[in-house]
Amino acid sequence: AELKKASKRLTCHKRYKIQKKIREHHRKVRKEAKKRGRKKPKKDPGVPSAAPFKEELLREAEQRKQRLEELKQKQKLNRQKEHEKRRKLEAKKNAAKIKEDAEGKESSSKSKTKTKKLLDKNSKTSFCRELKKVIEASDVVLEVLDARDPMGCRCPQLEQAVTCSGGDKKLLLVLNKIDLVPKENMEKWLNYLKKEFPTVAFKSATLTKDKTMVTKRRARVDLSRTTECFGSKCLLKLFQEHVKIQNRPIQVGVVGFPNVGKSSIINSLKGVRACNVGVARGVTKSMQIVHIDKQTKILDSPSIIADPSNSALALALRSIIDTEEPGSADVLEGIDAILNHCSKQQVMMRYTIPDFRDTQEFLALLAQKRGMLKKGGVPDVENMAKLLLCDWTGAKISYHSQPPESHTLPPYLTEDKIAEMQRGFNLKNLEEGNTTTVQALKYPSPANSIVFQSAGMSNGIIEENKAIEEASEWENLETSKEEEEEEENFTESDDDRDSVEENDESKVQVTRKAKLGKQQSPAHSDKQMAESKHSNSLSLSLDKTVAEDDAYDFNTDYV
Repeated sequence: AELKKASKRLTCHKRYKIQKKIREHHRKVRKEAKKRGRKKPKKDPGVPSAAPFKEELLREAEQRKQRLEELKQKQKLNRQKEHEKRRKLEAKKNAAKIKEDAEGKESSSKSKTKTKKLLDKNSKTSFCRELKKVIEASDVVLEVLDARDPMGCRCPQLEQAVTCSGGDKKLLLVLNKIDLVPKENMEKWLNYLKKEFPTVAFKSATLTKDKTMVTKRRARVDLSRTTECFGSKCLLKLFQEHVKIQNRPIQVGVVGFPNVGKSSIINSLKGVRACNVGVARGVTKSMQIVHIDKQTKILDSPSIIADPSNSALALALRSIIDTEEPGSADVLEGIDAILNHCSKQQVMMRYTIPDFRDTQEFLALLAQKRGMLKKGGVPDVENMAKLLLCDWTGAKISYHSQPPESHTLPPYLTEDKIAEMQRGFNLKNLEEGNTTTVQALKYPSPANSIVFQSAGMSNGIIEENKAIEEASEWENLETSKEEEEEEENFTESDDDRDSVEENDESKVQVTRKAKLGKQQSPAHSDKQMAESKHSNSLSLSLDKTVAEDDAYDFNTDYV
């Protein structure tokens, strides 16, 4: 039961008593006021008529009054002027604000996209700056390679910068993620790479446990500690030998393309999670110093930026693609390039999906299988493409590429430079260490690993000037694209629309061909030229007439 509020009504006896008290109080106040009496203001007696110089005194008093009035008027005018000035300034400010708001509303969408991309470009220049710092400061440079595609992870610009830097700077190749390729393939790559630089087989530590292990109790996972790694002892021995030869402490720089496992190698050598690690590309954004012992420091570096002149496959696997950006065509192009360089049957077996005609159908089937659907049961192709690209660059999918049959040295390497790079390292101990790591690991069978065709070495941007030039080129491309969009949005008459649409289609075909032509650089090898021809075969299908190609071709028609 709810309690009722107390009533404010009073009894008549109490009310009359209060009124009586008020009347008595007022009477008392009036009596006291009578006793005190009212103080009236005294009147000015003026100048007596008998006083001498009466007229002069009165004149002075009038003059004083006039001066006071003039002063008051001047002060009033000054106040009015100041008030008018303030009003004018406020009006100007308001007008400027209104103009800015109007301009901002018009170009809000354009400015947001531009600022975001400019920030990305600024980060690219900072990446180059930090990478150059690491190369200059380090005595030994570790180039980390993904064992699934070692040739695609090699950067000729980086190797040339280290070998031609002068001094006693050494370059070591670290073949990481060796547990994701067949044993025979990995041994072939070790034999191939050690002819140019000393190569270390490595399997970095991860926090994921083996699925075959059964644990009864749910133990707490300490994120700061990592699981067992292979190849760390061999690598640390090489550093100790180099310290003895140099007779001073050394700095080791770890460099490479995104998602090859630079930071995870440092964590494995340290034994503690010292550097941030993630599936996303470009987690490390600045130089980080990690002390392994008194004699060796390791410098973690941001990833090498892939040159846009590379093939579509190299850009898909090695460049920092923004997967969070909605509707990014780079991701779809990247997956198209990956599927073109793989065996179709093996991909179907790996993902357990039926036969598909093109990339769009493959992604749709995979999205339906994994339950990635939008409203109305439509397969979420974009998010599926991003997830698939993360799987291929991460450590989920096992694929392998074959080393070249004939070994040819790159133009920046000679036998003298190879001997210089190998000097100071005990190659026998290195081979013994590699054999122990190879024997200790379990490898996937060749049937379970997808055969992959490598695109060769990937060109990278190391100097800041090139990164700035690339940023300015991208700005020009964006402005031209915006102008084209504005022209397309212009409303036209119903009679002329059909003819204009035909002209636009022909223009788009020409621009696509021009873009594909620009992406091919003359400095590529013969193999890269052959692969670019294979990728350009997609663009040739655009030249079909409307009668021949009624269906929408997803391979070619998205931009």
